[in-house]
Amino acid sequence: MEKRDPAIRVVLQPKDTNKHGTIFGGVILSYIDLAGAVEASKTTSQRIVTAGIKEVDFKAPVLVGEVVSFYTKTTRIGRTSIGVRVDVESTRGHQEVHVTSAELTFVCLDETGRPTPVVKT
Repeated sequence: MEKRDPAIRVVLQPKDTNKHGTIFGGVILSYIDLAGAVEASKTTSQRIVTAGIKEVDFKAPVLVGEVVSFYTKTTRIGRTSIGVRVDVESTRGHQEVHVTSAELTFVCLDETGRPTPVVKT
């Protein structure tokens, strides 16, 4: 198995839970967005914004106190955009549980806020 390093790793707290005691999906989505931006920033130092997140299906809940890892990979570099895949896994005891995956698209913007070609760093 290949060694993977997460873009980010977090321990989620009681403030992040819904009434069922599991972590809000929106909290996970915000970390997916953050992890994707970390990955896109490896390609360019330009200003980037999230242009889209493809369908996100949650396969397993995340519980308070679990360590959640967000693994990323650049999947595409277009003219003005960068595609990133984010895989989310939660450590439950000694087991890694696949929570969800997402495909994100980030767009590079110029100083006026218009899309601009990707300049690799």
